[in-house]
Amino acid sequence: MKCPYCGFPESKVVDSRPAEEGTTIRRRRECQSCQKRFTTYEIIERIPLVVVKKDGRRQTFDKVKLLNGMIRACEKRPVTVAELQEVADNIEQEVQNSLEREVSSSEIGELVMKELKTLDEVAYVRFASVYRQFKDINTFMEELNKILQEK
Repeated sequence: MKCPYCGFPESKVVDSRPAEEGTTIRRRRECQSCQKRFTTYEIIERIPLVVVKKDGRRQTFDKVKLLNGMIRACEKRPVTVAELQEVADNIEQEVQNSLEREVSSSEIGELVMKELKTLDEVAYVRFASVYRQFKDINTFMEELNKILQEK
């Protein structure tokens, strides 16, 4: 690591400790030339995920947008924001673990519905009605009948 004081290219690590809830490592370094100390931070470099929309547009994956959609589906339901945050984290992790840099919005929608179905069936139906664009009461009833048959 290049010294910020004298520009010498080598330093030694004097102390390392986790920072920011374990997502960063703080390192105290000492320059091998001028012996001045300085701090550096090490973070995980994440390659951004790109979501491919139904119309072919591409945009960066946004967990906040995902969470807001689930919050709307769970409005006035006994589901906590902490539970929804955990679901959003799980979905993000699953998509990151797939090693694909592009994911379709339909794949994300299916993951959300799978998670909501176990969390709250009413929220699941609400989300599905918007996501699958139910055209009339018959498609709505078909989805409800599927849930009843699974029980």
